[in-house]
Amino acid sequence: MCLKLSSLPFLKGSTSQGSLKKMEAPSPSPHGSATPALPKHSDLSSEQLSFLDQHFRTPKDLPHKAPLLLSALGRNCSDLDRDLLHLQTSLTKSCVSWISHSFEAKTAAHRLNLDLQNLSLLASQHGIGSKRLHKVLLKELPQLAEKVLRIEAIRSYFGTTLKLEALVGDLEDAVFCFMNCQTSIMFSAKLSKSSLSTEFGTKHEKLLQAIKAMNDIEDKLVDLVVLQPRWHHLLKSVDARVDKNFAILRPQVSADHRSLLISLGWPPKLSISKVEGGHISDLPNPLVIMQGEKVKTYSSSFINLCALQNFQMRREKRQSNILEQEKCIIRLWAIDELVLPIASRMEHHFSQWVDQPEFMFALAYKITIDFIAGIDDVLQPLIDRARLVSCSAKEAWVSAMVQTLSRFLETRVFSSLADQYKDKQIKGEVIPSWLHLIDLILTFNKQMQSLVSLEICHFLTESDRLQVLSRGISLLTIFCDRPEWLKIWAKIEIKNAYKKLKVELQDDKSWSVDSKHQAGLHSEAECEHYLLSTREDHKAPLIAESSLKIAWEMIERCQAMPAVLPRIQFIRSTAVRFLWYFFKVLLLRYKGTEIDSENLDDDALSRRCLLINAARYIEFRLQQWSDSVDFLEMKVAENDCKNRRNVNHSCFFEEEIKSLCELETNWLMDIIAVILRQFENLSWDYVKQAKHLQQESEGGYLQVSVAANLAVSVDFVDALDTLRSHLHALKMTLNPKDFLDLWRSLAEGLDHFIFFSNIFAEIQFYANRVNQFETDIQALFSVFKSFCVRPEAFFPSIRGGLNLLKANKERGKR
Repeated sequence: MCLKLSSLPFLKGSTSQGSLKKMEAPSPSPHGSATPALPKHSDLSSEQLSFLDQHFRTPKDLPHKAPLLLSALGRNCSDLDRDLLHLQTSLTKSCVSWISHSFEAKTAAHRLNLDLQNLSLLASQHGIGSKRLHKVLLKELPQLAEKVLRIEAIRSYFGTTLKLEALVGDLEDAVFCFMNCQTSIMFSAKLSKSSLSTEFGTKHEKLLQAIKAMNDIEDKLVDLVVLQPRWHHLLKSVDARVDKNFAILRPQVSADHRSLLISLGWPPKLSISKVEGGHISDLPNPLVIMQGEKVKTYSSSFINLCALQNFQMRREKRQSNILEQEKCIIRLWAIDELVLPIASRMEHHFSQWVDQPEFMFALAYKITIDFIAGIDDVLQPLIDRARLVSCSAKEAWVSAMVQTLSRFLETRVFSSLADQYKDKQIKGEVIPSWLHLIDLILTFNKQMQSLVSLEICHFLTESDRLQVLSRGISLLTIFCDRPEWLKIWAKIEIKNAYKKLKVELQDDKSWSVDSKHQAGLHSEAECEHYLLSTREDHKAPLIAESSLKIAWEMIERCQAMPAVLPRIQFIRSTAVRFLWYFFKVLLLRYKGTEIDSENLDDDALSRRCLLINAARYIEFRLQQWSDSVDFLEMKVAENDCKNRRNVNHSCFFEEEIKSLCELETNWLMDIIAVILRQFENLSWDYVKQAKHLQQESEGGYLQVSVAANLAVSVDFVDALDTLRSHLHALKMTLNPKDFLDLWRSLAEGLDHFIFFSNIFAEIQFYANRVNQFETDIQALFSVFKSFCVRPEAFFPSIRGGLNLLKANKERGKR
């Protein structure tokens, strides 16, 4: 018990009046000066009494503590006087500086006022162009405005600096108090539960103050970036101090959250025997079964960690000048704290299944799906309370689990397979393992993405949704960071594709159209159409569909790759390279099919037509692929990477489509040239000899209904019959679009050949020869009658020459 001041003998209420007066009377000092009298007990304030009671507990403390206290008080008073004097001096200097600026502005404004008042007088005396007026308007007025603006800028800068200084001071005080609370809790083993609860409450309050201060500072800095971009030194200094405090705050908050998870029983234990046996029971979720005060404490800790992440996201957005916020945020720090301890246990099991990777994927999927419902129910409301826009607990949980497996595969599995692939002796054994692992990855990606695909970004398009998913929920991220592994994967895929194509090429049925469509080819009632969409419409062989299927499978295997450029590199190295290889197969097969104009075989024409149909169908499908959004985006990214931003009318498979068009054109021209040469050979006697026009009709002539009722010339029948046979065969095997081009080109070639022969020169003076020629030409038109209503329209030269002959014949009669 401390002794109260009233218990001292010389201040007791029972002291006699004489003694009191005697003590209050001034006594002479050794130097002759009077000693100051003690104040009355009733005149002392409660603070003064408390101060005296604190330092003088007993009367015995007065002799030896009084001098020390007097000395300490004297030093404190001296320090305070010195600080007061320094503050007064600084204030005086600031006032003088401010007043000097104000006097300058006031003087300039007064001078300007006088000049403006005498403006009319100056103008009348010296004229509008006087030097004084020009000086006022062109020099003094801008200088005054500049000084005023400068003063205003200085005032604004000082005001903003003071506000930021106050906010940063609040942040530093809150962080200091938060860390002090943390230190006191570390040494609070003997404190009661109520004391610990109070400490935790104080700590939580200080953390909230620190978070609020950081957000207030960020609000000010965002305004500064927009309104005062030149104050970058102020921004850097404030950011540096905020970074320093954030670096202190973040690890401690994470450590506290981690300790809280341990107290809640997280992570749950994994049953090894049940996992290996393939019968994993549902694991209990400690977050779901916690109750009471634990729920409140965990909720506060989770929200605080989310609030810190929200602040960090705002700061990174400002510092990197991001104009648009990301549509969806996958990673959450609070979810990472849940995954971190459970990941270490998972990796222990993963290390035992390196040779059986399917067990690793099964365990990761099982743990993910067992906890996903509870995490979504418990944590999503907390994320919403923390106001983290576009954040999903379910997505963050799935993404974190995928990243856990991805790290293990990268460090323990793929690194080993890549080293073994370089060894030629065991290279063949690595390829099946690599492909099997890729198959497991693709299946796992689809499983994990299906867990969140129904809830992620409903307002996004399908391609955007897949892009968001693949960014955080894809194991193929491994190949984005390791281009050498991407090359190995591409080499393995292309070799596997060659093996598949080799098997298809060995099957004779692959080079034929399916039986159902072959039956339809010979149907006379077949309706001609030119809108080709399927392989059957193009009359392409089965090998064309098989090759496209192999190429598309390789493209699909990299669709979940998050980065665009590695995806382009993989497709160029696999699917595109495979297509060029198949083009070479088509070209070699075409060269192996020989046709001769002397002995033109319809079967050889059919085989070449199937190759043209295959090329046409592949071109059509590649154009379809290029028109999709994914390939358009990849082409844009590829052009940007190569600095070809002004490329117009380009598609992803532009070179391949161009090459196929050239092949189709060359092959069609070969067929047309052979048929024309054969027609020329068969009609040589008809064209070069005029005597056949005087012969009479004999057996074997082709009858045609004309005005003169004549028969077709004998030398012309064989050529027309062969031409009709070839056109019929080509129509049955060649796709409608190319056949349309073919018969029109044949008509143009025949028109040119017949018109520029010497027939017109031989028959122009003989009327009977004109009639016979007209009959022969009508027979030629009838060959093309089944392809169009007016075939003569495609023989303009012959039609014009025939009209000229008939006109000459009429003039000769007259």
